[in-house]
Amino acid sequence: MKTRRLKCVTDDPWLEPVEAEMNARYARFNDRLKEIENIHGSLLKFADAWNYFGIHFSREANGWFYREWAPRARDLYFFGDFNKWDRHSHRMERRDNGVWEIFLPYEIYKDKFVHESLVKVLVHGNNGWQERIPVYIRRIIQNVNTKDFAGQLWFPAKKFNWQGDRFRITQSQIPLIYECHVGMAQEEPRTGTYREFADHVLPRVKEAGYNLIQVMAIAEHPYYGSFGYHVSNFFAPSSRFGTPEDLKYMILKAHQMGIGVIMDIVHSHTVKNYNEGLNDFDGADGLYTHPGERGNHPHWDSKVFDYGKPEVVQFLLSNLAYWLKEYHFDGFRFDGVTSMLYFHHGYVDSWDRDKYFYEGVEWDAITYLQLANTLVHKIRKDAITIAEDVSGMPGISNPVPHGGIGFDYRLGMGIPDFWIKNLKERKDEDWDIGELYQVMLDRKFDVKTVAYCESHDQALVGDKTIAFRLMDQEMYWHMAANDNHPVIDRGIALHKIIRLLTIALGGEAWMNFMGNEFGHPEWIDFPREGNRWSHWFARRQWSLAANPDLKYKYLLAFDKAMIDMVTEHNTMQAPYPRQLNMDHHNKTMVFERGGLVFIFNWHPTRSLPDYAFPTPDSGKYKIILCSDDYQFGGHGRVHTLPDYPAIPGPDGGGVARIYNTNRTAIVLKKL
Repeated sequence: MKTRRLKCVTDDPWLEPVEAEMNARYARFNDRLKEIENIHGSLLKFADAWNYFGIHFSREANGWFYREWAPRARDLYFFGDFNKWDRHSHRMERRDNGVWEIFLPYEIYKDKFVHESLVKVLVHGNNGWQERIPVYIRRIIQNVNTKDFAGQLWFPAKKFNWQGDRFRITQSQIPLIYECHVGMAQEEPRTGTYREFADHVLPRVKEAGYNLIQVMAIAEHPYYGSFGYHVSNFFAPSSRFGTPEDLKYMILKAHQMGIGVIMDIVHSHTVKNYNEGLNDFDGADGLYTHPGERGNHPHWDSKVFDYGKPEVVQFLLSNLAYWLKEYHFDGFRFDGVTSMLYFHHGYVDSWDRDKYFYEGVEWDAITYLQLANTLVHKIRKDAITIAEDVSGMPGISNPVPHGGIGFDYRLGMGIPDFWIKNLKERKDEDWDIGELYQVMLDRKFDVKTVAYCESHDQALVGDKTIAFRLMDQEMYWHMAANDNHPVIDRGIALHKIIRLLTIALGGEAWMNFMGNEFGHPEWIDFPREGNRWSHWFARRQWSLAANPDLKYKYLLAFDKAMIDMVTEHNTMQAPYPRQLNMDHHNKTMVFERGGLVFIFNWHPTRSLPDYAFPTPDSGKYKIILCSDDYQFGGHGRVHTLPDYPAIPGPDGGGVARIYNTNRTAIVLKKL
């Protein structure tokens, strides 16, 4: 019987030489899924382990069960406030498949095993006696004096009320993503909270026109400066920012504003820490992670998950189900997908077909990601999943039944790298406008891509945001609205048109890191010993954009106008753009997308009166956006009120004329 050809292959002839490998990839997924369904009944039941492991109250047994997977441990002891921290009085019993269990009757412990009391588990294994934190614990707190972490029981008297939360992401909606970090989202030099973010930042997001927030650093992480990427406790929302109810309040409020909430999920690695994390939890080398050197991430100082173990896959899938069901998240941005896909973690000089299918590919990780995407969309059909993958793995954003890995979108990570490289290494007059255009379109159009100029990565110490790279220290002295300075003038002009070109051509969705919409100055530097534990650079100075006497207001106004334009005209999901003109001498590009005509003049100095440019049709055109308008910090050189007539031209198109000013982007629409 002939094997059905996968759609990924029929749609892309480049994959025909590796069709057997594509088929094998899909077969591995199907085999694993069938195995799960045969043993557990369904993928959903398999991913319900968060309701079995950890600490749960049983009405039938009238007491609490605590369960842990630790197959090679010799003994486990549960202890904490409830037994006055007696490390050996409450021994757990070994059950089947390496699971340990203890039951605490309600009548005996109702006044001891209580809300906000602290717990740990003592694990006796090959490495001796280790005090650990329960793996599935829902809340972690840190002792302010000893800096020690412990699990905290969270049994609030009143359950959070989700009534009225019927938010769903519509399929026709362009994802306009506001990447954010709760802790550094306030202006004061301190750690912000979930409720502060909900009450003070979400209204800014709504006003700016974004419809999704992508929240970083949610899962508990012992080191604040890791930006949330060294996760220790995967089921505990970070207590730095408030309580679980505070996080739910933030998500509910976002939903009430029509804003979806995507979690930045880290399933690519975990911390090495014994005191807080999963590392060697049962007392022997490798449990949730690979044993030996393979379990060490060579670049991130962390541990790598063993995606071949059913128990690890169950743990990670349960984690996804937990955040979706318990906290009503609307999807995930999977961090470090490239690192997951390959044994070399993506650290290679170049990519080719062999590297995608033969050289160091981590098939177990691919199968896990296929299962993860399948699960997420079973729980929420409208949920969005995004892959942070720089490798371009074929099928990354194609449906699993087509032979893909199942993500809805991939991050267009080459675009920010290109902009930074261009700004660092080339003078303005040396920019190749043909290259600018091609880089924005360097993707397969059946692979949905999140376009962005910069994210948190470009804002960290050691790098610079585009605004800071363009204007640097002059931002400290010359951002007054009445201060005309050539560096600031250039920086504001390029900041606007770089973003507009990227959103117009770079993908089917858009992402912005909070504050970059108004050119937030400086870098991000979390409190650490090297800066005397200062929060000064781990905050957002919203007042800069709100100050009418500063030029940040212009960038904010332009970003809102840009977002409103792509939303109204559905620009990002329009068909492939049509290039109308590429004038290298005058560094002017003209193209059409979604019925709009875009004119970009990248020339540092050359403004051209009565500049003739082609249009798709003859007729009257109207300017709907011009980066040179006064309201956007421009010079007001282009008249936006009159109609621009296009006379009949060659090939059935039209020809119009306009004042083509330097470092300006103009968008026209036919009347």
